[in-house]
Amino acid sequence: MSREEMDALGWDALDVLLINGDAYVDHPSFGAVLLGRWLTAHGFRVGLVAQPRWDTPDDIARMGRPRLFAGVSAGAVDSLLAHYTAFRKKRHDDAYTPGGRAGARPNRACIVYTNLVRRAFPGLPVALGGIEASTRRVSHYDFWTDSLRRPLLLDAKADILIYGMGERAILELARRLDKGEDWRGIPGTAWLDKSDAAEASPRPRFVPCGWDKRPCMTLPSHAEILAEPKKLLTLTRDVERHVHRRDAWAVQPVEDRLLVMAPPAAILTTEEMDALYALPFRRTAHPSYTEPVPAEEMLRTSITAHRGCGGGCSFCSLALHQGRRLSSRSQASIVEEAARLAAELRGRRGRGLAISDVGGPTANMWNGRCALDEKAARQPDGTESASSCGRTSCCYPSVCRHFETPQAPYVALLRAVAAVPGVGHVRVASGVRADMALREPEALAAYAEEFTGGQLKLAPEHCAPGVLAAMRKPPLEVFERFLGHFMRLSRFAGREQYVVPYLMSAFPGCTDDDMRQLARWLGARHWAPQQTQCFIPTPGTMATAMFYSGCNEKGEPVYVARSDAERLRQHRILMPDFGRVPHKGGVRPAGRKHGKP
Repeated sequence: MSREEMDALGWDALDVLLINGDAYVDHPSFGAVLLGRWLTAHGFRVGLVAQPRWDTPDDIARMGRPRLFAGVSAGAVDSLLAHYTAFRKKRHDDAYTPGGRAGARPNRACIVYTNLVRRAFPGLPVALGGIEASTRRVSHYDFWTDSLRRPLLLDAKADILIYGMGERAILELARRLDKGEDWRGIPGTAWLDKSDAAEASPRPRFVPCGWDKRPCMTLPSHAEILAEPKKLLTLTRDVERHVHRRDAWAVQPVEDRLLVMAPPAAILTTEEMDALYALPFRRTAHPSYTEPVPAEEMLRTSITAHRGCGGGCSFCSLALHQGRRLSSRSQASIVEEAARLAAELRGRRGRGLAISDVGGPTANMWNGRCALDEKAARQPDGTESASSCGRTSCCYPSVCRHFETPQAPYVALLRAVAAVPGVGHVRVASGVRADMALREPEALAAYAEEFTGGQLKLAPEHCAPGVLAAMRKPPLEVFERFLGHFMRLSRFAGREQYVVPYLMSAFPGCTDDDMRQLARWLGARHWAPQQTQCFIPTPGTMATAMFYSGCNEKGEPVYVARSDAERLRQHRILMPDFGRVPHKGGVRPAGRKHGKP
């Protein structure tokens, strides 16, 4: 992070400079740090600038001009989502900043940081990456300005965008630039080219990197979506297919340019995942910080077992970013990490270390795989052959028969981690899929009796059938059946435990009557939710396309709680006092003096 540290390593210059919107916590859950370790392990000299000032390029320039390129990321979350609530109010904290202070990263951080790099190092290639870049790689609805925005590359003026998990793409980019080779066509990347065809053309005539000889998808143009908002549903569905198909190129006409997307990069193998997570992470914040970084404490005792999620929920960006295919680490690798943690962080007074989580986007998908993928062959360019799957979710309307998610091996993994000397207990904090747990009663019993620390997170999200279908969630009967088994098993084990349901208001297609139905369902169980998420239309998801177009996935008109007043009304059906401030006479709506509700 400094010239002094470069001197200590004997580096006269950097090969790659990474600029990131999060503080520097040397933990594999931080994407820029993970990629920096990965590049360093492959022989490249990497510097990291964390949360630079955005009114001057001095922080960007302090380690000198890198030899190859600069990589820009907004951080672990979209910068606007990090700053604003579902009701567009400024957040007062940021878990990824020293002291938890808000405001250490700018709005639209990818654009701001790229401009800083251009000022500091004119002519240096710039690559965008991370969740903000990934989900904004094509035309997207921006909730915070209530507008359709162009692909991020047009506004950020970067050279290339790495979408998805970036290890393969960023390493290949570094190698090609090191050799002076053309970087276009790297799997998992997107870039802009001039088009000699009008947007109205059904197939642009521009041919980059020989995709005329390969499958190619032409996405709805930006102008088409502006003219007909339902086209955003088509675009989103096409991007989902592009990610899952694996062998196809994709192009989107935007004004006089073409956004070109190479096929997705192949997921990491188990051996590659093991090597990646075996890199020498310190799991602590950089020593230059004088205040703690809240996310460090939250993630310190968590272990990533896998990536990706087959759920494909319509409101989740994971399918767009990490993909539906899973990359899992081996049990030996995970147990070894638990042993290192126990040796470094063992509790005082002889108490064993509490492992807060061994999981991923969905904990009990570890080692999940699609049987259809066994037929997929790796291509010489790093892509894989096309998938024959046409589903939008591996789990909706029911778990696909080809999607294999054995629960017993995951339970064995948890038990192996719990048996590590120095480990006191193991919990599953990243949540489980009820429909998968119900497949194996023995595994369900283990989750309830051994690996729940009083509360188990579960996601029915709603109870109204139409809303659940729009979310791509299983019927409510699945959750209720799981709940009955879980409570019975907890009582049998003599443990007082609870299920903590994720609930959501103001989802596209959800009416006030649907929210009242949810309130009645909660009331019948004497549940009083202390926290409910109001739907936030984050870029790139199918639910966001529904919000923008006012239609469901089939293109049929549905009710959308669009204004803050409508959204707040739905939210208060479950949480009547939300947005109100107490005073002597009871509770009153918050006015200007206290901030709008």
